[in-house]
Amino acid sequence: MGIGRDSRHKHYKTGGRSKTSIKKRKYEMGRPATLCKLGAKRVRPVRCRGGNMKYRALRLDSGNYAWGSENVTKKVRILDVVYNASSNELVRTKTLLKNTIIQIDAQPFKQWYLKKFGTELGKKAKKGEKKEEAGDEEKTSRHVVFKQKARASKQKLDPALEEQFQSGRLLACIASRPGQCGRCDGYILEGEELVFYKRKLEKKKKA
Repeated sequence: MGIGRDSRHKHYKTGGRSKTSIKKRKYEMGRPATLCKLGAKRVRPVRCRGGNMKYRALRLDSGNYAWGSENVTKKVRILDVVYNASSNELVRTKTLLKNTIIQIDAQPFKQWYLKKFGTELGKKAKKGEKKEEAGDEEKTSRHVVFKQKARASKQKLDPALEEQFQSGRLLACIASRPGQCGRCDGYILEGEELVFYKRKLEKKKKA
């Protein structure tokens, strides 16, 4: 017996049953859930109705993630699954689904930020490090240094996000559907959304 998406087998609102006048049809067919896991990339093509193709991601370990406020997107490694609204079982098994909250590697975004603004994120300033920074500035041209300083003067970074750069892991949300398109893309959590999910994770730790 295959998976069917028909509604003929259902009861009426009043509780009655409809007579099964026709059998299952190919166009009502469904397929089992993929439940993409965290691991080395493994994607399978599936031929669908009309000759269209779907790409079943069975395992993925990276994706394109957007930093919305800075208008930049980088391909980054997925490190861990931390929260899923529907079930904790999906977190335990490290299942990648749409709207799952994950941890991604912050390094590509750190490098981009350093190149654009000339400031290294997540670095605690110490006495000995100030001299090193001065040495790095000499290597870049004065024109570039002034450009970076002008950008940095107008720049405002969310303190909650800056705090995450110190650990080297950023909270992100999956926006694509890995079992349908074979990709695991999304965006970095910021602002109220970040505060909301941080609160959820803290509550989960206490429980």
